[in-house]
Amino acid sequence: MTASLLVLATCLATPVLAQTPPAQNATPPAQNAPAAQDAGQAGAAQSNPIPTTPILPDKDFDAALPPISDNPDAPMGTVQDWAKQQQTPAAKAPATPPTATTAQDGTLAPLPAPDPDLARPLTPLDSFNTEPYVTAADVKDKPETDLHYDWKVTGVDKIADRNPVSPIDGNAIRSQFSAVSALKEGKGNAANAAMISARMQQDQKTLADVLSSQGFFDASVHGSIETPQTAKDEQGKQAAQEPGKITVVLDVAPGPRYALGAIKFDAPPVTPSDLITKSFVPKSGEPIVADRILSAEAGIGVTLPENGYPFVKVGQRDVLLDAAARTGDYTLPVTPGPRSKFGDIVMEGKKRVFKPRHVATIARFKKGELYDSRKVDDLRKALVATNLYSVVTVEPQQTGTASGEDTEYANLLVKEQAGPPRSLAAQLGYATGEGIKATGSWTHANMFPPEGALIGTATLGTNEQGLSGTFRRANAGQRDRTFELGIGADHSNVNAYEAYTGKLYGRMSYASTPLWQKRWTYSYGFEVVGTNEKDYDFTVSDYRRRTFYVLALPGQVTYDRSNSLLDPTKGYKLSVTISPETSLGTGGQVYARDSFEATGYWPLGKNLVLAGRAKIASIQGVSRESLAPSRRLYSGGGGSVRGFGYQELGPKDPNGNPIGGLSQIETGTEIRYRFGNYGLVAFVDGGQVYTSTLPSFTNFRLGAGIGARLYTNFGPLRFDIATPIHREVGESRIAVYVSIGQAF
Repeated sequence: MTASLLVLATCLATPVLAQTPPAQNATPPAQNAPAAQDAGQAGAAQSNPIPTTPILPDKDFDAALPPISDNPDAPMGTVQDWAKQQQTPAAKAPATPPTATTAQDGTLAPLPAPDPDLARPLTPLDSFNTEPYVTAADVKDKPETDLHYDWKVTGVDKIADRNPVSPIDGNAIRSQFSAVSALKEGKGNAANAAMISARMQQDQKTLADVLSSQGFFDASVHGSIETPQTAKDEQGKQAAQEPGKITVVLDVAPGPRYALGAIKFDAPPVTPSDLITKSFVPKSGEPIVADRILSAEAGIGVTLPENGYPFVKVGQRDVLLDAAARTGDYTLPVTPGPRSKFGDIVMEGKKRVFKPRHVATIARFKKGELYDSRKVDDLRKALVATNLYSVVTVEPQQTGTASGEDTEYANLLVKEQAGPPRSLAAQLGYATGEGIKATGSWTHANMFPPEGALIGTATLGTNEQGLSGTFRRANAGQRDRTFELGIGADHSNVNAYEAYTGKLYGRMSYASTPLWQKRWTYSYGFEVVGTNEKDYDFTVSDYRRRTFYVLALPGQVTYDRSNSLLDPTKGYKLSVTISPETSLGTGGQVYARDSFEATGYWPLGKNLVLAGRAKIASIQGVSRESLAPSRRLYSGGGGSVRGFGYQELGPKDPNGNPIGGLSQIETGTEIRYRFGNYGLVAFVDGGQVYTSTLPSFTNFRLGAGIGARLYTNFGPLRFDIATPIHREVGESRIAVYVSIGQAF
């Protein structure tokens, strides 16, 4: 018997005691105490009945009541009148007959002798059993033994539709159902049979939904549970089954597969006239597959805003099934809204970041162009990329203002919430020959609106230390065009030279970004450099220190046909750099530094890429000795020829330190394999530096190695280790490079 039943039985067995109210003229409690005591004792001893003599006889009770007139119209007496009547001496009541507790004269009888047990001392508390009293509610039911079950789906092997558009078979149905099955999620364990039954009923509906999603609208699913005694195999014979385990069977009767009949769109005319029908991919005659229908409906909601209909609304579909023809006629209401062109840009927000004019500069469209939601999404991403917003949205607004050609203007509402303009950044790297290098920066991205940033940078490394300040205006009159003006001081101490350098520079650039990779990019500017440098003087066979003042006008043009800015897998890139310069500290010599670089990428498989690089550079119009050591050409290192230390390739002084050259050639080949967010590479780099103006292609050196990549949303993290082939005296056996981005 459960605890609840026990409690219920206890309640039913307990009598209900009714208490009789005391009579109005009852004897005072002090006079009735012995009688009450005797009554209690008589209740304890069942052989002595409780006295039944009334406290006030009925005759006396009736006599105390006020008289009632026989005339119903007579006035009713008051309480005061009745009180005066009570003051009249009443007739003497008859004597109460003697009882067990009274004498003949009505006095109380003597009390019985006290019980000797009452005089005994109380039993000590610690001698009692102090175990808590256990009620039925405290008794916990024992947990039921877990049940184990198998499950299977039968009948789906009858499904074998080889339709070229949407083929389906039993295995595909099983796979789709298994992904959402409650029986499978239970992993074959349940607390009780009711839980198994609930899962079975849920999966019956789920499996029916899966079949309907593939066009089997007449499908039925029957669920049953087999015990070891009733289990059957596919042929209906007794099946061997583990004792105590049951099997849930979902038997399917798929029925026919329905196909699309007539396809109709309840919509007004649009421009072009086939815009909606071309956006809807499914065709009449192919199976009614839910995923294809939903995807096509979503496609209408995407395609129309891309072609001038920003306010389109797609209604609820209607499919009318014909059981005899096994087809379904499909109707979809579409409200395209007005065909629109880009209107004005409207800003909304408590703290404005940009004015509409600057937002229009960032946008890749002009007022009056046909509305295209892809360009609106691009504008939103570009605003986010400024790093000046915490929240920014861009959405169209219907104006009702005609813009010609049966179109209306659609304004763009930019809802903005300014983010923190200040930021801190840090970067850490290591390379053989360069050592450890840490760079930190502080940026106020909008100190001089719009997008006028002030940047302070500090560099601390094994071989380099420096400070710089930069003013940078992004989107300067044009999207992704940047103007920079900077000043800096730097100390470099590498094997080739030691230099204390101050520089003032300005540059205008038009560059690619991860958001918008451009085919043509460029940069141009100026540099004014003052540098005091120490290098080896072969004429005196010792080191010397000289001061150089350099004015340079560098420029670069790049043509990019690769498919990615951060991690290209196909295409190519060509780049040309030219920098006319004059060295004022050496007699006003004028010379030019130029280079040409090409990179290419060829996919060899789904995750395998062959990448190649070639570079040639030259300096004309100056001798090597007259050129500041920091302006000469060097090779070797993570961004050059791996396997060698920084600037390690090329001619050297008697102490084995590089002296730089006037021409240079570099090559690189990589096999890149990517799996998920990780990658492996194997590479061979080559190159050499020459003292002649043009490279002679002699003494070409090679380095080989392997590397690992960790792909992130801001580019791959790179770790490479390499060794020189045919290593020469003084060259490192192993070179290690850690940086961000691919080598090329």
